[in-house]
Amino acid sequence: MTEFENKCYGMSQDDIRNNIIDSITTKFACIEMTIMGILSDAQTMLEFDDQDQARKYMNIAKFILAEQIQSNKKAA
Repeated sequence: MTEFENKCYGMSQDDIRNNIIDSITTKFACIEMTIMGILSDAQTMLEFDDQDQARKYMNIAKFILAEQIQSNKKAA
């Protein structure tokens, strides 16, 4: 994991792809529900005043959304 990835996401981009985007949960639920769940986690972190973790969750959600947009463009 690069320093950027650590500061931005708290995990590597490959980990996001492998452990979240390609997870069984995402396959069953759909990518949009996964993103909504991550954003809900960010809200919870704000309630606990953990702004850094909330920011990382939001960045993960944005990364997943960007990956989905790229995937849709390639499929079109």
